[in-house]
Amino acid sequence: MKLFESSALMHLSAVKSLLSALRQLSHQCMSAAVSGFGPTSSQKSGSISFSVERMLSILVNNVHRVEPLWDEVIGHFIELTNSSNQHVRIIALNAMDQSISAVLGSNEFQEHASSKLKSAFNDVQTENTELRSLECSVISPLKVLFSSAENIDVRAASLKILLHVLERHGEKLHYSWPNILELLRSVADAAEKDLVTLGFQNLRVIMNDGLSTVPADCLHVCIDVTGAYSAQNTELNISLTAIGLLWTSTDFVVKGFLCRQNEEKESDSNGMKEERALSFSGEVNDQALEMNIVDRDKLLFSVFSLLQNLGADERPEVRNSAVRTLFQILGSHGQKLSKSMWEDCLWNYIFPTLDRSSHMAATSSKTEWQGKELGTRGGKAVHMLIHHSRNTAQKQWDETLVLVLGGIARILRSFFPFLRSLDDFQSGWETLLLFVRNSIFNGSKEVALAAVNCLQSTIVSHSPKGNLPMPYLTSVLDVYELVLHKSPNYNGNMAYKLKQEILHGLGELYVQAQGMFDNDTYLKLLSVVDSGIKQAKVDNSNFEAEYGKKWRSEYEEFSISIVGSQQVSGKSCDTKGHVSPVQRTALEILPQLRPAEHLSAMWSPLLTKLLLYLPSSVSCMRSIEDESDHKTSERTKDNAKISNGIASASQGEEEASPRNPDSTTVIVSNHLFVEKLVPVLVDLFLQAPPAEKYKILPDIIQSLGRCMITRRDNPDGSLWRLAVEGFSCILHDDIRKLTGNAGPELTITRPARMRIWKEVADIFEIFLIGYCGRALSVMVDSADESLEMNLLDILGDKILKSQIDAPLEILERLISTLDRCASRTCSLPLETVELMPSHCSRFSLTCLQKLFLLCSQGTGDWNSTRCEVSNISIKILISRCEFILERYLMDESKLGENPLPAARVEEVIFTLEELGLLVVHSDTVSQLPLHPSLKECLTKENQARRSHLLVLFPSLCELVISREARVRELVQQLLRYVTIELGLPKSSLTVGS
Repeated sequence: MKLFESSALMHLSAVKSLLSALRQLSHQCMSAAVSGFGPTSSQKSGSISFSVERMLSILVNNVHRVEPLWDEVIGHFIELTNSSNQHVRIIALNAMDQSISAVLGSNEFQEHASSKLKSAFNDVQTENTELRSLECSVISPLKVLFSSAENIDVRAASLKILLHVLERHGEKLHYSWPNILELLRSVADAAEKDLVTLGFQNLRVIMNDGLSTVPADCLHVCIDVTGAYSAQNTELNISLTAIGLLWTSTDFVVKGFLCRQNEEKESDSNGMKEERALSFSGEVNDQALEMNIVDRDKLLFSVFSLLQNLGADERPEVRNSAVRTLFQILGSHGQKLSKSMWEDCLWNYIFPTLDRSSHMAATSSKTEWQGKELGTRGGKAVHMLIHHSRNTAQKQWDETLVLVLGGIARILRSFFPFLRSLDDFQSGWETLLLFVRNSIFNGSKEVALAAVNCLQSTIVSHSPKGNLPMPYLTSVLDVYELVLHKSPNYNGNMAYKLKQEILHGLGELYVQAQGMFDNDTYLKLLSVVDSGIKQAKVDNSNFEAEYGKKWRSEYEEFSISIVGSQQVSGKSCDTKGHVSPVQRTALEILPQLRPAEHLSAMWSPLLTKLLLYLPSSVSCMRSIEDESDHKTSERTKDNAKISNGIASASQGEEEASPRNPDSTTVIVSNHLFVEKLVPVLVDLFLQAPPAEKYKILPDIIQSLGRCMITRRDNPDGSLWRLAVEGFSCILHDDIRKLTGNAGPELTITRPARMRIWKEVADIFEIFLIGYCGRALSVMVDSADESLEMNLLDILGDKILKSQIDAPLEILERLISTLDRCASRTCSLPLETVELMPSHCSRFSLTCLQKLFLLCSQGTGDWNSTRCEVSNISIKILISRCEFILERYLMDESKLGENPLPAARVEEVIFTLEELGLLVVHSDTVSQLPLHPSLKECLTKENQARRSHLLVLFPSLCELVISREARVRELVQQLLRYVTIELGLPKSSLTVGS
């Protein structure tokens, strides 16, 4: 043992002789083992082991002069690895591992490497040939061993040895990197999975921990080798991990590794180096920095090229990972890329990747795949299930295309302002828009959704910041309008979701970027939303038509089977629409489209657009106008009759029911959508500025009226209720602005005000007379009755008692409307009044009570409008009361001893009670049909508080003999009021004794 340990003191030739003897002994044992003669196998292995151990001992003790001895020692070890004896191969491989580690780990090698770095700094052109030769000779045997060995275990062992070297001494290597990377590159093409795995383990050590020690001129080789492992088909996980290593390499490159290397060299140098550094010119430093940037860009392009090629890999997992990584790198480090480099990225990598993915998605097979066979059951093969979204090549390419679009969206979100400065970016933008449009109409639903999100995320991200010029926004809106106007080539929930995403995005865009919208852009936005709603309405109508036809057919077959040949009513099998997802989304975003202050002129277009979705028909509006004209002429005749104290029963019967039910038919394709739209419309209207509000108010009222009259055809529906609530809310909110003292904020012309009043009168007249207080359904909900009463309160207590600028004709129409509603009970024939529901009677009496209140002096402000209202109302009220009293007497006489219907008795009692409570204003007395001298006398002397009773005195006298005790009691009280009104004191007769 001491002989071998003391070899360090021997002459080099003596050491070589000793190594030769040991090698000869090992060869003899190997030859004997092959021939089968001589010592036993264990003895032969022991001799070989002895020789190897001693040769290794000599090598370790002579590490300071290892280069002359290395080839002979390591050459013999390589020879032993070819032995058929596995134990011998193991001995040789372990010896190689120890030998390489001993040399690389020695202090002499470390000092040698350090001296090389110093000499490299002092003279960059000088190469340390001795160190290069030593390092390469130490590492190159591993490459030789891997390429020459036939046994896979030996090849795997060579990779394990290399792994040990990289883990322990990788930072000391410099000149051997080309050999190492070449070896690892060859491993990537190996067919054996174990070898590829070992090779990749070596590469991971380099890429994760050793890039900073790899020479700059070898970095591109590292990247190429990593790309080779990404593309290998032996192990999928290795490919995916290798793609991740490409991202790691870009992180290192972008951080400026070359500059850091220069800084490290400077920090390791002495004062002499610093003095030499001061002598460098600025031009040399600038050139070095420029070269660093050039090298960096080349390395990045190498990574981009590899990822682009991997994006076409037949394995979806690999190409998807490559696509993600490519865009993640650009997104993370794009701010450090130059303008020219970005141009190269766009035209050489991004758009080609998009085109290729799109082409493959369009041309790949649509044949469904079967999963891997797992076994058999019942004689049939059992296959692994593949999700339906990935069971064809086309679907998997669609998934890749979705990732590409997502990556482009990220790039545009992050760098759009900068990208706009690139040459010909406008052409690229138009290319993207064309692709998005084609993807929506011709691609899969997932691709279409990703294409929309690509545009949407861009405009939403940059519009609020002012980084999106108007032409770009307009071009996106054009695409959206086309998409919403036309249906894609697929149906179902995904088509709805696509349009929902567009509408949601538009709402978000407007909320965040109102400032960049002008009138034209806002109108364009409305047009896009309108296209979506209309198309959804068409799609919904087609669905309902198809579904309704099928439903009616089944309903008729069922009915015929039950009732034979009996005719089935079409109305009984009407189908009720539904709100499509697109319409629901539109309803959600409409409140967000409230015009900003600088867009105040857009209130009218917005509200007008919404009105188009409400029920409308030319025949309906014509019938409303005809009915209004008819009622005006009839009202003139009625007033003539009433003024003479005559109100015929035929007139009352006509008033008790709609003039012509078919005249006010409104066709609504989708009640549910309109029901949800009405509150949105009303809320938006109430937010509008006064000047814009009153431009559209007549149309709002008219449209709500059309919704209200749907009560006849659909009394159980919600549309008419919501319209009534909206109408009431608008009148409540704007009653102050509808008055003559509205203030300076109300800048509206008188003709416009007259139109508003006409529409208000039309709605009250048509709805109250035709659709309120009637037996439209067997059971009337209390909430419905409350709506009716609330509407009466607005008319009787708000409008007719306020100082308004309505013309006399409008006031007459509104009061006449109350009177005609109050005539419901008294106008019905005796046979019919018994069948009238209780709510109808209550409605009629409430209207009659409103007339009394309009004539009463009360405690409110007695303005000029109220005076006119009272003057008109007193005439109508007296005539109505006279008609009620006469009708009661007529019916009582007709029935004889039989009791009157409760509704008739309740009406006359209510009338008599209200007559007793009524106190007429002094200004109204002049309108009573009394003799002038009597009228003058009453006004001067008694202030004429109950002068109206004098007009009804004849009818009251006839009611004295009524069979109803309560009626007689009330009449007696009214007659006492008459005597007081005439100033007739109660006489006291003195009888003499």
